[in-house]
Amino acid sequence: MDKRFNIRIYGLFEQDGKILLTDEFRLGRYMTKFPGGGLEFGEGPVDCLKRECMEELGQEIEVIGHFYTTDFYQPSLYLPDKYQMISIYYTARFVGKQLFAVSGKVHDFPPVDGAQAFRWVSLKDLHPGMFTLPIDKLVARMLMASIGH
Repeated sequence: MDKRFNIRIYGLFEQDGKILLTDEFRLGRYMTKFPGGGLEFGEGPVDCLKRECMEELGQEIEVIGHFYTTDFYQPSLYLPDKYQMISIYYTARFVGKQLFAVSGKVHDFPPVDGAQAFRWVSLKDLHPGMFTLPIDKLVARMLMASIGH
């Protein structure tokens, strides 16, 4: 049996009591998750997050620190092939002023593959049920615990 890993790198961007989320339409479904993407061969995790933020947000970032790495087995749920998912989360901030557009509405786009919008959510309104992916749900619980929510 071919055993494969899918390594995902995400950024936790807090600003003014809010956290940045991304709404996307991928693999035939709407998803809500933290911003980030897939690690490419030959790339380090921090470089991956910086690249993803330039590609998706047009924004330079500074990584502040490591927040969490998956410490349990999580199979892929939506990919056509089976992978073991490994997700790495970093706290980060934007370099300079915010250059990307945000929406105040969940899934503020038509169901077209690759569609994406970003939105800020108040940390006091954050809850695991907002997220599509199991590891994001866990990280949301960890964030809530870290702020006493």
